[in-house]
Amino acid sequence: MARNDYSEDEIIHLDFDDGEGFDCGIIGVFAVEGQDYIALEALDGSDDVYLYGYRENGDDFDLIDIEDQETFDKVAEEFDSLMDEPL
Repeated sequence: MARNDYSEDEIIHLDFDDGEGFDCGIIGVFAVEGQDYIALEALDGSDDVYLYGYRENGDDFDLIDIEDQETFDKVAEEFDSLMDEPL
C-alpha cells in the first residue's frame, strides 16, 4: 500500500513514549459517527497503518489515541471500506 510519494506537508513524525519515532504519510482524514479520524502510513518499510482521532487546532492538528476497542474496530472497519473503494 505504500505510496512513497507524499509531499513534505503530508508527512508527520510520530514520537512514542519509549523514545522511538518515525515518519508517517497522511493517508487521509475521515469521519465515523460524527468524529474525525486520521490514517497514517508508516514510512519505515513496514506497511503499518496507524489510526488516531483527529482534531484541528488552529493551523495544526492534534492526534488523539483511540482507547476504546469498540470504537477502534468501527474506525478500522470504515478505513478498510474506504480503501476498498475504487479511485
